[in-house]
Amino acid sequence: MHRVLLIIPSGTYRAASFLEAGRRIGAQIVIASDQPQALAHVMGDRFLLADLDEPQHCCEQIVAFASRSPLDAVIAVDDGGSLAAACASTRLGLRTNPPEAVSASMNKHTTRQLLAQAGMPQPRFALLESRSNDEVSEIAHSIGYPLIVKPCCLSASRGVIRVNDPSELLGAIERVRSILAEFPKAEKDAPVLIESYVEGEEVAIEAILRSGRLEVLAIFDKPDPLAGPYFEETIYVTPSRHSPAVKDLVVDAVASGCRALGLLEGPVHAEVRINDGSFEDPPGFGRIDVVVLEIAARTIGGRCGSTLSFPGNETLEELVLRHALLLSDDEPMPSAIGASGVMMLPIPRSGRLVGLNGQKDALSVEGISGLEVTVAPGRFIRALPEGDRYLGFLFAKGQTPEMVEASLRAGFAALDIEISDVKDSKRAVAT
Repeated sequence: MHRVLLIIPSGTYRAASFLEAGRRIGAQIVIASDQPQALAHVMGDRFLLADLDEPQHCCEQIVAFASRSPLDAVIAVDDGGSLAAACASTRLGLRTNPPEAVSASMNKHTTRQLLAQAGMPQPRFALLESRSNDEVSEIAHSIGYPLIVKPCCLSASRGVIRVNDPSELLGAIERVRSILAEFPKAEKDAPVLIESYVEGEEVAIEAILRSGRLEVLAIFDKPDPLAGPYFEETIYVTPSRHSPAVKDLVVDAVASGCRALGLLEGPVHAEVRINDGSFEDPPGFGRIDVVVLEIAARTIGGRCGSTLSFPGNETLEELVLRHALLLSDDEPMPSAIGASGVMMLPIPRSGRLVGLNGQKDALSVEGISGLEVTVAPGRFIRALPEGDRYLGFLFAKGQTPEMVEASLRAGFAALDIEISDVKDSKRAVAT
């Protein structure tokens, strides 16, 4: 029986899907987590208490564990364990990405540098490493408004802010740095990435790399405009309604981006903007540019992956496990079948969640296939840019992407999010 170690941060949404995938393929699952499990004392060599905040230490813990109880794969279910998984897998001779490639993908500034060096269309960008107002003004002048201010290391659009003019810039920078300061080991005056805003429609790519070859599983449209000032994602719908030519450009760009970062194996989730070339100087005059925003060496976030259906009822997580265990090398990766979508339920404002009303009405909407609420009533929640999660996930299936999108919008319209104000905003922590 294959033994797979899953690195599971305590706050992840995705543990259940990977555990079920392991059961379905007949693998023995070992859990490495930053929090003790209730049954850890009886799990024996199927549980490891790991230091996920220190990737190198976590790697050493996994390698030592594997010397006692051999492993066939080490997989991170979230960003939090990606680097440790790559380091440990490399040490153990298991299928993985180079650790330096994973590290590059997790740093937005490094990603920008490598994609630019590869000659890929990129926004203008600069790293702000001081509190000098003169440096801020110089960077803003060289890049040009509107600007995007963002941390180099966070995910889920946390801390990403659009700035339209000089009056907004210093406040946005301080807001990003205050978010970074919440982390126990954050450095004082952490660097902030500033880049030009890229117009265009956004799509997401879900794929698996095999020996450096990108095999696309799905392309998601994001029909709601993501123009700021914050960038809370809502609806994902697949298959994409863009033309085959545009989709080919998107796939080629993501494949090129993976090569630029040095990624070779495993899941890829990429965010891409389809731009008419107007962000360049001089403009592209009708040329379509595909601008890769981010490439992550993991599957799609939250519970979004469960919206995908594959032949034989395989799940996204099963495909990832089978690839890591070398069980699918003799067959092509399947593409997602059918039209489906998910809506990440947004948090309209910070406060205490009183309740999510109208759930039965939402589930009765034609095409809605499921609703998962991931925040319990009574918990404090935060909206973007400080927040780092969603209230839940609404799922739909249909005959066409248009029908799926309509179902998601109708289902969301049936919901009523009730939030009470809190006097102490510092208590409004993500749950």
